[in-house]
Amino acid sequence: MGARPLSSMRGWASGLASAWPKRKSGGFRWLYAPSPQAFGFALRNTAASFLALGIALWMELDSPVWAVMTVWAVAQNTRGESLSKARWRIVGTFLGAFGAVGIVAAFPQAPWLFFPTVALWVGICSGFATFVSNFRSYALVLAGYTCAIIAMDAASNPDNVFFIAVSRTTYIILGVVCEALMGMIFAQGQEREARREVRRKLLSALSLVSNALADILTQTDGAWREARSLFGTILTINSEIEFSEVEMGPHGHEGDHARAALAAVSILLSRGFGMATRIATLDVSSGVFQTTASHAATLLRSLPARLRRTEEVPGLLASLHALRDECRLRTVWLDDDGLTPLPDDRAPSAIDERAVHVALGEILLDMETAVTEYEASTHHISGDHFHFRLQSHRDPRAAIDNGIRAFAAVLITALFYEVTAWPNGLGFIAITSLVCGLFATRENPVLGTVVFLRGAIWAAIIAGVLALWITPSFSYFESLIPTVGIALFFCGLAKFNPSTAGAAAAFGLLMPDMLAIENHHRINEIAFMNGAMSVVFANVVATLVFRLVLPFDPNAERLRLRRQMLSELRALCHMRIPPRTSSWIGRNIDRFARLIRHAGPKPTRLIEDYLEGTLAVLTIGLNVIRLRTVMGRDHLPASARRAVDLLLIRMERSTGRHVSAAVSAQRTLSRLRALEAAEPDHIVRLELTRALTYVVVIAHALQANSAFLDEKHPFRGNPRTITA
Repeated sequence: MGARPLSSMRGWASGLASAWPKRKSGGFRWLYAPSPQAFGFALRNTAASFLALGIALWMELDSPVWAVMTVWAVAQNTRGESLSKARWRIVGTFLGAFGAVGIVAAFPQAPWLFFPTVALWVGICSGFATFVSNFRSYALVLAGYTCAIIAMDAASNPDNVFFIAVSRTTYIILGVVCEALMGMIFAQGQEREARREVRRKLLSALSLVSNALADILTQTDGAWREARSLFGTILTINSEIEFSEVEMGPHGHEGDHARAALAAVSILLSRGFGMATRIATLDVSSGVFQTTASHAATLLRSLPARLRRTEEVPGLLASLHALRDECRLRTVWLDDDGLTPLPDDRAPSAIDERAVHVALGEILLDMETAVTEYEASTHHISGDHFHFRLQSHRDPRAAIDNGIRAFAAVLITALFYEVTAWPNGLGFIAITSLVCGLFATRENPVLGTVVFLRGAIWAAIIAGVLALWITPSFSYFESLIPTVGIALFFCGLAKFNPSTAGAAAAFGLLMPDMLAIENHHRINEIAFMNGAMSVVFANVVATLVFRLVLPFDPNAERLRLRRQMLSELRALCHMRIPPRTSSWIGRNIDRFARLIRHAGPKPTRLIEDYLEGTLAVLTIGLNVIRLRTVMGRDHLPASARRAVDLLLIRMERSTGRHVSAAVSAQRTLSRLRALEAAEPDHIVRLELTRALTYVVVIAHALQANSAFLDEKHPFRGNPRTITA
């Protein structure tokens, strides 16, 4: 019986391949038949671009195209993303401006101190940006390359660094305000739509996990395949909730409740794996658990339909609570009347039945929590002060690598400028720092920079046609709209399309810079060629740096993730105060999602085994936290505490295949069974049953994942996978 959950997990892991995103060949449909949303997005940003450009020209700003570049930098497919990015862009701009003024003031005529200091600033900002998520990381990398841009502009005229910083900040704020203004005009009912979108995403997650749990309880083959991709999407939904909060405007704590509901869904997925293990390893052949499981499965299958009707949520919560009461009765081995003991309450099978009823009751409690938080996320609650955040994985090695790459890129381009004295060398350094900053926090920046380079080349071609043959014949700002406007509109269509979004982002950001539209100046052929070459070469240098300087290695990253997971698992066994369940869940789901993202469209057997091992570590850790919670209540007998303490010590000290820990887990199980069968006190016996429930999963996971848990040897897949 012990091999069954392992085989089901292998089926789940192998099913991951069918859940991987597949590339769709849409051709040029995004261009000749765009969706209404894409058309509105392109029109909105084109209008915002010309509004920003017109105001910048009217204000006689020296580089008005930077306002246009800002519009395309903050433009995102949803208003929440755009507003969030705009806010953090302003924060990053101010930080970068302060840094630039300080560096230029400190080293006005010392290039061999000035350039390394700018490179160090960019590297530090890129490194720290790795530790935060969403557009908070964008603010940090923006602080890095904004400092470089301002410092390069002021390098030949350091006395005016303050005015240059103020000018650059003005462009940014102007572009942000224009984009936000056009977004407000185009956005209709965004608060209502944001609430509806949050509800839809949470309902999808709850529906998927409830059906998966129902399949597990009824022992349906392939129960995990319906939920195989949910781990990888939970963090995406978590990020999108933050943007939906921005779209809601003044709000309460609906986003916090939504994140709490997602955390509960994650815990339910892990509990489902634990329940599958218990059903397979414990004796539940009697009809008692089968009856309860059937009731629970029926209720869980009805959950999605009942959640869609708001008026049925209180009744659903009452049904979950009533079923949980039924599990409590079975836990103390009483009949439905709550008074009559069931026969053979000391038999091994009765102990197993009580253990699975404890686990089922906890699943129902977590489902109650998820439904409650889901319901709270659908409307504003007056006086609500609830806060919730899902922790993410932090990789110090990745932060150091990102910082070193950005530092090296700026130094390489600065050395090139010092050697060649290229007139556009300072701009070359600035654009290189910009591209490196944009991709510094990407988990695999090589792919992104190649696509960005493609967009930069297209920007140079289109800008060349416009700047050398079309715009020189115009004398009025309005004349630019039917020419440059068409190019920007098509850029908007491309940016809304996922397959062309990366190249379009480069086009929208860099093409206005190459045009160099100003009030009293027309760009000539030589100036254009130098400017375009500096932009394209900067992208080439950034791409080469990411490929050659500490390049991204998925194998090394998997090794780091595994070591960090196992180190934290050992720490759980001896920490004086164990972490919250949500913290453990958040970090490990982030790692799980990273493995999925880096596996490519066709995951190998090794990747599937890594995913299986990651889920096993997640489940072991959750059960260790619960076991320590039971220990903290001081109801366990001394002999049971000694057995559990010994198990935790063995797990803490095991760095090999955890053989001694697995043996200790089996002995702890035997000891808990004997004590539970002989214990007369109902409270103590219930605590013993809970401890036994958690140790069952730990024991099975230690034995089934011994190769993944072995830190002394590289993981090359599970033995059964290798010999298959």
